[in-house]
Amino acid sequence: MTATFPTTINLIFPETVPQFTNSAYIHIPFCRRRCYYCDFPISVLGDKARGENSGSIEQYVEVLCAEISQTTTPKNQLETVFFGGGTPSLLSVQQLERILATLERYFGISPRAEISLEIDPGTFTRNQLRGYYQAGVNRVSLGVQAFQDEILQICGRSHTTTDIFAAIEIVRQVGIANFSLDLISGLPHQTLARWEESLENAGQISPAHISCYDLVLEPVTAFGRKYQPGKKPLPTDKITAQMYRQAQQILSSYGYQHYEISNYARSGFQCRHNRVYWENRPYYGFGMGAASYVNRQRFTRPRTRKEYYAWVEAGCEIDVPKSDANDVLLETLMLGLRLAEGINLAWINQYYGQEIIKQIWDCLQPYYQQGWVEIIDAEIEVKERKTLPITGNLRLSDPDGFLFSNTILSTLFSQLE
Repeated sequence: MTATFPTTINLIFPETVPQFTNSAYIHIPFCRRRCYYCDFPISVLGDKARGENSGSIEQYVEVLCAEISQTTTPKNQLETVFFGGGTPSLLSVQQLERILATLERYFGISPRAEISLEIDPGTFTRNQLRGYYQAGVNRVSLGVQAFQDEILQICGRSHTTTDIFAAIEIVRQVGIANFSLDLISGLPHQTLARWEESLENAGQISPAHISCYDLVLEPVTAFGRKYQPGKKPLPTDKITAQMYRQAQQILSSYGYQHYEISNYARSGFQCRHNRVYWENRPYYGFGMGAASYVNRQRFTRPRTRKEYYAWVEAGCEIDVPKSDANDVLLETLMLGLRLAEGINLAWINQYYGQEIIKQIWDCLQPYYQQGWVEIIDAEIEVKERKTLPITGNLRLSDPDGFLFSNTILSTLFSQLE
């Protein structure tokens, strides 16, 4: 099956391009426990916590809505809203409705908006999910991570494989067709056979979307303190590379398009919100630790509830320098090359000129010869290319270009910084 992708990408470049902001990320920081690989800004409330019985969650929703109401940047009707965490499925239906009503009041939400919610197995009921759906949620992302109870326990997850299949049945009963499964490769004691089992399970479940993330050992996490990269019980780098290729092969055989380094989708089901990030378009962020990119300013909110509450009470003041043109170029390359269609060269030529095109090509030509970098839809395609064209798209090959993207991008950044 041949995957098809857009041939253009809505890159955001310097002052000449309007900065319309049509997306919002909402951070819900609460979890029942902290997974051993997680370094996100969260608050652990215990296994019995729910929005209906937690004063902490209720207080947070009040402060979050206050932050939304104090946002003073020019507003445009939202086309995507993404509730991430943490575990957003700990919210009560009424709390989620209140947040969406606040967004509607101060921004407006398009009738065609994609409204996504991250959910964890074992944290929601059928009535609860139906309430979310009736409130406007039309896409859910289920944090599966693995299909082996032993690995789930090693990771500190609170659910089992039985919970996974029960959660998927609830999603189907409610009628949410646009749902995604999250998987993680490179976990402790994870073998190629176990990873294949997880991929096959995901393919047979046949969600609209699948995300496959490679484990990152962050120093502040339990895993980061306990394990060394590439050392047992973690898979070796060679094995994790095989896992990446395995995901590409198996999920492609089930009909999924590998549209971004870590993401696969059936036709028409790419995550519209996440494409905002990868296309370097502006977005609002609300909540503890959430990041925004508005008016060419990147800003991350305080990562603890105490500091976040104090910041909102003080009026949500932001004083961050704007990104300059070179920053925007580097960010666009870094993010856009994550996508299967890559970067549209006409845009780079229009806003940065052929000298930048030449610098980019000087860096990437060796990778082009290796087959890690490709040029598609150019007017002229030559194997022994000496110059980069000013038409078509520059992209990383799948799977090897994606697999070695960090190497390619570090070379590119060292030349352009």
